[in-house]
Amino acid sequence: MSRISGRPAISTQHVYGLTLRVARWRAGQSGSASATPLLFLNGIGADLAAAAPLLAQLHGREVWTLDMPGVGGSPDALLPYGAPTIAAVVMEIADRLGHQIIDIAGFSWGGALAQQIAIQFPGRVRRLVLMATTPVMGAPGIGWGALFDDDMQASGLKIQTATPLGIAYQTAAMAGWTSAAYLPGLKALPTLVLIGERDGVMPACYGQMLASLIDGAVLEVVPGSHLFPFTHAAAIAARISAFLDQPAAEQQAAA
Repeated sequence: MSRISGRPAISTQHVYGLTLRVARWRAGQSGSASATPLLFLNGIGADLAAAAPLLAQLHGREVWTLDMPGVGGSPDALLPYGAPTIAAVVMEIADRLGHQIIDIAGFSWGGALAQQIAIQFPGRVRRLVLMATTPVMGAPGIGWGALFDDDMQASGLKIQTATPLGIAYQTAAMAGWTSAAYLPGLKALPTLVLIGERDGVMPACYGQMLASLIDGAVLEVVPGSHLFPFTHAAAIAARISAFLDQPAAEQQAAA
């Protein structure tokens, strides 16, 4: 696995009947705004190893991520779960790690979950980065559609590590989900929306919708197709870091 100043610390967390593999890089490196812990939430079926090339280049802060049930090192859930439940599970893990305030970067399915967390736990998210995602989950995120992603085919990146039940439960968790009615309430939350210029899985209109619903959100089109956080990891890591490190006054002026 790619490294961020060494191998990540891997733990197993048991929360609300789920067993989840959690990876932390730079554990405990916090205490200032620029070092606010960053939670990365991956796309459907993708594990923490797929995220490592991106996370390896996010310096100066603790970064943590987790495998959803039935993905990577996390066994299948015994029962289906909904978006509010998995959001509560993630924040329970944040509590256990000692993170009262976090930044969140969410990709595709994980971007929808990031929105759910920001809405469900107001005041606990300092900044939000939404990548290749949507406020209306009518498709299963990266899912099987990303197998035909241009960049993925060119790179040979292995993105899917989920069991069939894991994919089914992740898809069901967001079935009929929408954040559209609640996003205007995030106007005080600095938000960066990134969309791939050739994304055929999550077209640009979804990112534009997000930016229009979150007052002050910054919308940017970046090179690549749906998997741009992985296939253009260095550039995306640099943009995320710049956004997270930007002083609040500058961010407000830019908005």
